[in-house]
Amino acid sequence: MKDVSEGYARNYLLKNDLAVEASTGNMKDLQAKQKSDDKKLQEEREAAEKTKAELESTDVEMNAKAGEGGKLFGAVSTKQIHEALKKKGFKVDKRKIELSEPIRTLGVTKVPVKIHPEVTATVNIHVKEQ
Repeated sequence: MKDVSEGYARNYLLKNDLAVEASTGNMKDLQAKQKSDDKKLQEEREAAEKTKAELESTDVEMNAKAGEGGKLFGAVSTKQIHEALKKKGFKVDKRKIELSEPIRTLGVTKVPVKIHPEVTATVNIHVKEQ
């Protein structure tokens, strides 16, 4: 809510539907909208926390060809991790998988996945030799 000059409000803001007058009814509508938005954000966060718990309790196993010393021929990328999570039934945007660099060795790697702006899950990716 801002105070502006009467002429600016009448001739520009209200005329172009960029603002509404701060009447009692409009203030009640604004408060009701803010309450519903807060409730929706809380529900989204709770759903993200539930998904986080499910993701963290799941181990994702992937097969890859490897040479001596456990070094992979190639690497496991976010695209492959995305496909593996998709097969497990998780809907995760591959851009939200925060893999700093592709996985190039056998074994278990912890990969952070951003589910919500405030919620990040850590997924165990187990790379086995094919």
